[in-house]
Amino acid sequence: MKTQELSNIEKYDKIISLCKDVFKKKMMDYGTSWRHLRPESITDQIFIKAKRLKTLNNVREQKIKDKPEDEWMGIINYCIIALIQLDISHDERIDILPEEILTHYDQIAQAVKNLMLKKNHDYGDAWKDMRVSSFIDLVLVKLHRIKQIENNKGRTIASEGVEANYMDIINYAVFALIKLNFV
Repeated sequence: MKTQELSNIEKYDKIISLCKDVFKKKMMDYGTSWRHLRPESITDQIFIKAKRLKTLNNVREQKIKDKPEDEWMGIINYCIIALIQLDISHDERIDILPEEILTHYDQIAQAVKNLMLKKNHDYGDAWKDMRVSSFIDLVLVKLHRIKQIENNKGRTIASEGVEANYMDIINYAVFALIKLNFV
């Protein structure tokens, strides 16, 4: 019996679920140690992962045998961490109960999915015709924008803030994983 292929929305949800599972397991190992990270440090961590993806995309030999899919998942989780940090920037606690953090994770993931659904409607699912390499480039562009906004102390004149850029990066990463047949 042939199994029915998942819809792109089901794939999207499955990818976010797998990312959340990794996030929960790492939180069990490390707690909320990432609360020490300043916004700029999180942005740089995402940049490292995106830069590695670009390098892997451009070279034939890989000396560390990590899968690109793991890097994409890391990008998703670090973007969610960045958005959680922004949500609770007023809270100075480092150790926060996992249930509280996971509630933030779910709320952010839902908001990002809602944004994706609206943009897919307006853009006609254009991502389906894009290359994974373009998603890498777009992530790097968004990170450059975030760094510029951070360097400007959050001030913008005519553009979206860092939150919108992190949300777009999450969606690009999910699209890349769908294109890579991750689920």
